[in-house]
Amino acid sequence: MSVLALAAGNQSDGHGHGMAEMHKNMAAAHQEAHDSAAGKAGDPAKVSRTIGVSMDDTMRFTPSQVSVRTGETVRFFVKNAGKIPHEMVIGTMDEIKEHGEMMRKMPEMKHAEPNTITLAAGQRGGIVWQFDKAGQVDFACLIPSHREAGMVGKVKVE
Repeated sequence: MSVLALAAGNQSDGHGHGMAEMHKNMAAAHQEAHDSAAGKAGDPAKVSRTIGVSMDDTMRFTPSQVSVRTGETVRFFVKNAGKIPHEMVIGTMDEIKEHGEMMRKMPEMKHAEPNTITLAAGQRGGIVWQFDKAGQVDFACLIPSHREAGMVGKVKVE
């Protein structure tokens, strides 16, 4: 361990908490923020099936409705078949709308969240997600005006 790492581990935030503990707490809070009512990031080793999803410039996902089992971990293999960027964001509709408002204010914002994939024209990528509660989960493209044009989908969790 470097001297800097040792020093950082011994620094305090003024409340008796070491920097290493603060980083650990921040990482836990960050993960908790990404675990949503819609589920959580899935373990790629526990994927039970892959669902192909295509996005295109008609502002649609194909398929726009899928069904999964409660507790199932799914890999969405996502393809942008359009000529402009699109993205797929999994969440509750409230989370999606809130995130969409953030994007409207910061259109150049880049995503690193496990429930999101942004793809340029012709690109492919994936999301691994665990659906841990029965009910309905939404997905949408949050590039400004895409969701409003109908680029939304639903996951039925049974």
